[in-house]
Amino acid sequence: MQLSNLIPIARPSASSTSRRPLWLLSGFWICVVISIAVVLRRLIALLLPTPVRPTQTAALDSAFSSHAWLTAMHIIPAAIFVVLAVFVLLGRAGQSLQQLFYTFGALTGATAYAMSSYAIGGWIERSAVLVFDTWFLASLSRAYWLHWRGDAPREREWTIRAVGILLGIATTRPVMGVFFATSARTHLVPSQFFGVAFWIGFSINSIIVELWLHSKRRAQLHRPQM
Repeated sequence: MQLSNLIPIARPSASSTSRRPLWLLSGFWICVVISIAVVLRRLIALLLPTPVRPTQTAALDSAFSSHAWLTAMHIIPAAIFVVLAVFVLLGRAGQSLQQLFYTFGALTGATAYAMSSYAIGGWIERSAVLVFDTWFLASLSRAYWLHWRGDAPREREWTIRAVGILLGIATTRPVMGVFFATSARTHLVPSQFFGVAFWIGFSINSIIVELWLHSKRRAQLHRPQM
């Protein structure tokens, strides 16, 4: 008789194996809050425009107002996707919410391509959108395919990747804030730094997610077998 049959071996629970580090969770929630705040601010600007604003802000609001319907069709599904992502990643989403998660993700990605036609940062911003939006949709499609195959662990990996990429739009906001704050010295305007901010913000999120997923896989490979 094996010793393992006599002595119960404590195995890691599902919650402990899926536990994320505090810095990752903090970054995730910060990105979620920023994303929702950005959407609410943009919707208010579209619905209730006010004439008294700083010059650069007024110019940005005017640019988005020129294609208000497309902007709304992009940011509303994006906000819903972010909210659904919270439930999906926390394991609190049923089948119906998961279907909505993939549906609104696809809508967000599709309208992002259309929004790139009005890129404030010109071809630099447009190139960032095309690269990262394509990677987002590819990751989301892979997760959806794995979902229907019943491969939950790999589906979760690709879901994390897709959500991390999309939340890069939140990381661009502090980067843009730095450019706005230093514009008096640099004399850069949004059309000059928006594209750079997009590349920086999306790259930060993509790299962090890939490094964490890689470290997680390595930890699983080196975990002692009981």
